[in-house]
Amino acid sequence: MRRAFALGLVLLGVVACRRDKDTTSAFPRHETLYIGGPQWGEASSFNPLASSPDWPLKGMNLMYETLLVFDSQQGEMKPLLAESYRVTDEAVEVTLHEEARFSDGSPVTARDVKYTFDLGRRFKSLLLAPVWQFLTDVRVADGHPRKVVFALNPERLNPLVVLDSLQETYIVPAHVIEPLLVQSQQDINRFLKLKLDAGAVASGPYRLHSHSTEKIVAVRRDDYWGNQVFFGGKAAAPKYIVHPLYKSNDHYSVALQQGRLDASSTFVPRIWLKHKKGVKSWYDTAPFFVPASIPTLFVNHLKKPLDDVHLRRAMAFSIDYDDIRELAVSGYSEPLRPGLVLPFGVEKKYYSEQDAKKYGAGWHDPERAKAELQKGGYRSVWDDDGDLREMRDASGKRVPTLFVKSPSGWTDWESVVRIAVRSMRAVGIDARERFIDASLFWNAVFGGDFDLIMFLPSPAPTPSKPWSRFETILTSREWVPIGDKTYKNMGRFNKPGSPGYVARFDELLDSIPTLKDEKALREAYRELNALFMRYQPAIPLVYRPDQFYEFSSRAWTGFPTSEHPFLPPNIPGVRLGTRILWHLEPASAVN
Repeated sequence: MRRAFALGLVLLGVVACRRDKDTTSAFPRHETLYIGGPQWGEASSFNPLASSPDWPLKGMNLMYETLLVFDSQQGEMKPLLAESYRVTDEAVEVTLHEEARFSDGSPVTARDVKYTFDLGRRFKSLLLAPVWQFLTDVRVADGHPRKVVFALNPERLNPLVVLDSLQETYIVPAHVIEPLLVQSQQDINRFLKLKLDAGAVASGPYRLHSHSTEKIVAVRRDDYWGNQVFFGGKAAAPKYIVHPLYKSNDHYSVALQQGRLDASSTFVPRIWLKHKKGVKSWYDTAPFFVPASIPTLFVNHLKKPLDDVHLRRAMAFSIDYDDIRELAVSGYSEPLRPGLVLPFGVEKKYYSEQDAKKYGAGWHDPERAKAELQKGGYRSVWDDDGDLREMRDASGKRVPTLFVKSPSGWTDWESVVRIAVRSMRAVGIDARERFIDASLFWNAVFGGDFDLIMFLPSPAPTPSKPWSRFETILTSREWVPIGDKTYKNMGRFNKPGSPGYVARFDELLDSIPTLKDEKALREAYRELNALFMRYQPAIPLVYRPDQFYEFSSRAWTGFPTSEHPFLPPNIPGVRLGTRILWHLEPASAVN
């Protein structure tokens, strides 16, 4: 028995797969798609339960698949392992495709779905564990072996969170994972050390081929169940997908221009200058990409004087958002509007220009910034050369310099922060930038070790937008003091029970996911956004895509664009963008 299990571990790839002995000629160019962006650094784990697995997992549907995928263009869910779903007052019901299969030929069953989500109930450290705050049970429907019922928690009724989990949780094969957990003595940390790289059993259209310090390679599964269901029996066009491991955005940019890379989600500055070399994006003109998220300055409300709304609004009025848009992110953004609702796309119906003008501070207006400082009793002290020396509060006490943290090496973020700091100092706010190593950055964000810090709240397009963006910044349900880690309300805003606590924020966050009437939903979002603008608990800075989408047409053609929007602007493998792989064709130059 032990010998058989050991053989199984080898087949599942607990020992690292380093078969990267193939030369470049092993991957014919007309059969190989080269992508970049999702992976930075050498791979260490392909475990689908890991908090941050490596490519071709890592937000992809290439190896493991989710039940549904979210279409960011239409604002609706599309089928994958599940052929349909419906939301009732008590549950979210999902029906699986009868043809869905894992790579070992076994069917993807309702039991596998239940088993996957039950892992989050058993092991609180897993990423899918938090969804159980909103569920009471996941069960196989009586008499319907392909139907799974996600029973909603009536005490925390929130179908939006459950829908999000259906399009981000990989369904794993119970018959493979449970024996490994048993062998790991039901110790999830021990299980997560299993890399599961070679021979992993998964349902997606590709499997891991090899990995090294230079690249990761996935190879097509010609027996993929979805070929028949979604594509009339046609297989994905690239036999191989290779993710080379470069060291910087610049390396990926050069590779795109040289045709060594076919698609990338990295930041490529001034992309219009690369058009002549065959590098394109969603739009041919500004903003070039589809804005979907809002990089934001999180403000630490437990550090005085940042608990003062006048100072926060002064900061928001001071920032030159046009400079950020044009200089820091190469014009890859629509003009910023106050608040947390995107004033375009599927969120536009929740945005109010009237409220933005009445309450918003997200406009560059230095005089109004100075007026807010005056309301708060602040006085700026300048030297003889007109440079800011310090800022004093209403009592005449010097306000300590406020530092804005951001990861070093993230060049576009560094530029954003520099412009924000320069803008603040111009109106008399004593702020300075502080760039820190990325490993320190994450601890600072989640532990509250900052005055102000740049962060991207809930960036991916999901069924819960814009609610989840508000919830990430505003919720008080998971409020913790500085030093304790939290992944929500990292600014420690609106402490429950404090003299300044505003219950209406949490009331709206609780009610919005339950509203079915469209008029009531619009009114609730309008009120929540107005409250955000009035209290300015964080400072939105610019719009950006949830991921950049660039491609080269030198080796492969058939990528979607704004002129041919048959799929959303996701690089192949990401969510619904996986289906691009069936639309690609080798360019004539490599035929």
